[in-house]
Amino acid sequence: MSQPTAAGDAAPATMRAVVVTRPGDLDALEIKDVPVPAPQPGWVRIKVKAFGVNESEVTTRKGESDPEVTYPRIPGIEGVGVIDQAPEDSGLRPGQQVATMMGGMGRSFDGSYAQYVTVPATQVIPFETALPWEVVGALPEMFQTAYGSLTTGLGLSAGQTLLIRGGTSTVGLSAATIAKDLGATVLSTTRSPKRAAELRAVGVDHPLVDDGTIADQVRELMPDGVDSALELVGCSVLADTLRAVRRHGTVCFTGALAGQWTIPDFTPFVIPGGVRLTAYAGEAADLPAEVFRHQLQSIAEGRLKAPVAKVYHGLEQVRAAQADVEAGTTPGKHVVLLDD
Repeated sequence: MSQPTAAGDAAPATMRAVVVTRPGDLDALEIKDVPVPAPQPGWVRIKVKAFGVNESEVTTRKGESDPEVTYPRIPGIEGVGVIDQAPEDSGLRPGQQVATMMGGMGRSFDGSYAQYVTVPATQVIPFETALPWEVVGALPEMFQTAYGSLTTGLGLSAGQTLLIRGGTSTVGLSAATIAKDLGATVLSTTRSPKRAAELRAVGVDHPLVDDGTIADQVRELMPDGVDSALELVGCSVLADTLRAVRRHGTVCFTGALAGQWTIPDFTPFVIPGGVRLTAYAGEAADLPAEVFRHQLQSIAEGRLKAPVAKVYHGLEQVRAAQADVEAGTTPGKHVVLLDD
């Protein structure tokens, strides 16, 4: 049985949401009045306060996602807000601050581009913070991906060296802040010399300008190679990234910002002797609640930085947010805030 809202008020019968009924350009993002979803058994309903806008949702809008995505669909792979309804045995209570992400959200079932969203209780992370919703809304997906890559993918620890390939992406910026908090020395790449200052601002020790090959630059700084490397650019540069890592070091393949996910005629011998290659593609459960709370506290205390690019107010600005994500001219996370 689900609990009522914190104030005892029933949710409205309808809500405003951004709906993609057919793949297309920005005009395919339509604001509609739709029924407020009723949570199925084991699910919760969240009143959405803010959500990040991601490349994945641009892909969904364009119709370039895998067959998991069907239409009509409310996009949105992450969101933050407060519990509206929850099963009595879930440990969640109405009014509680929560984050959610991934797990088919916005892809195989409707996502966070709406006033309410329903998700499995197992992919809900409770927290308490006084940080603004627009800051918290920037965090779930990029922090989960960055944290999972550094821990599950790389096993990074204090005193080690880390190379981030694709450093000015949202995950790259987040990974740098988390790695510095862990006590690592961070090297991170950008294709533009003008953006090196952005990397330094999040604590990167050695910004590197990436012209397609960086292994030699890395080994000028670290002659034996780095302990770990986080690959976010993709298969087009993976062989070069592997050459930047020391023997018995590890490369974690997490993203493909350049669009190349496969290597034609791949042979394992592209991997240098003794270097380990892993991959990471995780879910909400890979970001434990206590870790998320630690990250929120670290941001509040100024030890971590939330790379927020721009805040948009209301569902009417979702098109502008997606256009800015596609343009890629502003580093950091684009966040839509749903003002009450």
